[in-house]
Amino acid sequence: MEDVQKHQAEIAMPIDRVGVKGLRLPIVVRDRESGIQNTVAEVSLAVDLPAEFKGTHMSRFVEALEHWSGDLDYNSFRTLLDDVVVRLQARSAHVRFVFPFFLRKKSPESGASGLMDYTCRVDGMLKDGKLTFTLGADVPVMTVCPCSKAISEEGAHSQRAEVRIRTQFDGFVWLEDLIEIGEQAGSCELFSLLKREDEKHVTERAFATPTFVEDVVRGAANGLAEHPQINWFRVEVESFESIHNHSAFAVIESAD
Repeated sequence: MEDVQKHQAEIAMPIDRVGVKGLRLPIVVRDRESGIQNTVAEVSLAVDLPAEFKGTHMSRFVEALEHWSGDLDYNSFRTLLDDVVVRLQARSAHVRFVFPFFLRKKSPESGASGLMDYTCRVDGMLKDGKLTFTLGADVPVMTVCPCSKAISEEGAHSQRAEVRIRTQFDGFVWLEDLIEIGEQAGSCELFSLLKREDEKHVTERAFATPTFVEDVVRGAANGLAEHPQINWFRVEVESFESIHNHSAFAVIESAD
């Protein structure tokens, strides 16, 4: 049958990335406590396209996933990207997995147990045989405004914030490491299940540790900088302000 994708493009212009997104796939990720965790990822796959080709072969992305093991680690990720490059006859390939990662957490006073979910991601780019691998986690926390606490006779405004961590590293890094660094930077970590005594503890702990969005991003960046395996990071904190109709944010990116 005629291969229309290989026809000459009407406009001879190279495309940086072309591919598929929104695919869902069961995967296996490493879990520090139980060894492995089964979850479901939303997947994006892309390649570059030379100027002379009209289109790429979209079905080959899905074929690559069908032949992939489903175990999300550095070696299998490299294998998937190598396969995409070969199947699509590309110079570079890009893959992103976004998935919920679950931790069972005990409430601070009652010890009640509940699952917390964190949006995590793995991004990879293979170009000219070199792999760039980025691991990330979005970590929700609670913050209390230091200014509001200082000027108010009673109370202070508090809100949820999200610590978005992206890292590159040598060796291996647990997702739990990134989550813990993010949680330690806020006024208080979050829990899925709280009894009354837990709610009292969380509230008092948060008000005893007021943090600006600037404090949170610095605290997270410091934790990432001190991690022995991490050699690059970017951390963004967004505070969903409770007394404003806008968010506050701050970003720190390490030097290359």
